[in-house]
Amino acid sequence: MTTYIAQFTAKHRLIQIEQNSIFTWRQEGGEIDESLLEDKIKRESSIHFYRMVSGGSYEIAAEDISITTWKVQPFSG
Repeated sequence: MTTYIAQFTAKHRLIQIEQNSIFTWRQEGGEIDESLLEDKIKRESSIHFYRMVSGGSYEIAAEDISITTWKVQPFSG
C-alpha cells in the first residue's frame, strides 16, 4: 500500500466559499483514477465541509460540488 497526498479546491454551486485543502489516502500502487479520487474527496471531505459551513441551511449534495485536483504525489510524512 502506498500513501498519497492531493492538493485540491472544492467549489459548491450555491455556497460562495471555496475549500482549499489537502487529502491523504492509501491505495495499492498503480495509476490514480482522477474521477474516483474526486468522488472520494467529495464523500470524505467536501460534503462535511459544506455542511459545517452552511450550518444546516442547505441540503448538500455531491452533484453540487466540483473538485479541481492541483497536485497528487506519494506521501511519506
